[in-house]
Amino acid sequence: MQEAFIIENVQKIMASLPQHVTLEAAAKTRTAAEAAAAITGGVRLLGYNYVQEAETIQSQLTADVEWHLIGHLQKNKVKKAAAIFDMIETIDSAELAMRVDGQCRRLGKTMDVLIEVNSGRERQKAGVFPEGVESLLRHLGGYENIRVRGLMTMGPWTDAPEELRSYFRETQQLFQHIRSLNIPNIDMSVLSMGMSDSYRIAVEEGANLVRLGTILFGPRAARRA
Repeated sequence: MQEAFIIENVQKIMASLPQHVTLEAAAKTRTAAEAAAAITGGVRLLGYNYVQEAETIQSQLTADVEWHLIGHLQKNKVKKAAAIFDMIETIDSAELAMRVDGQCRRLGKTMDVLIEVNSGRERQKAGVFPEGVESLLRHLGGYENIRVRGLMTMGPWTDAPEELRSYFRETQQLFQHIRSLNIPNIDMSVLSMGMSDSYRIAVEEGANLVRLGTILFGPRAARRA
């Protein structure tokens, strides 16, 4: 029954999204069966917060989908992350980018990445402050085994999703500014913003990739009951 519930949710959401917006299933703590149900519903992109969890689920699925890292990447997990993911959405420093680039060079692959923008300028959180993004991108343009595809932001935690609109809007404006600069080897094509409670606002503000979990799979507490 849970699988049918997920398939129905995925199909409803996909039908409601504009054609240019891609749905990413944020599958943290979800079982392989639940991830498979999302794929059956039409999802072609799975996002995971943790490298080890993604590796475990990946070993249980055979579907041809993309695997994205959407959580903070610890330096000691770079080697494994480079091997199992198709995109890392949380690059936020030149050092981390250099480590990913080095591991991908050893693997003979090029990793798509997004720059995580700390649009709320919260010092306790990961991500680059908006005013630091351009200089970081100019530095990363020289790497051969990572390919910057765009930006990602979450915005501050809030009970009122509408409060995120200004953070999404600023990130979209930054996205367009970076695109206009035509920095070599920087491809501004992906703007990842919005989760289950805020994705509609994010799409209105220019997101073309949304990361949805609860609205697809149901509340985690209810699932475990």
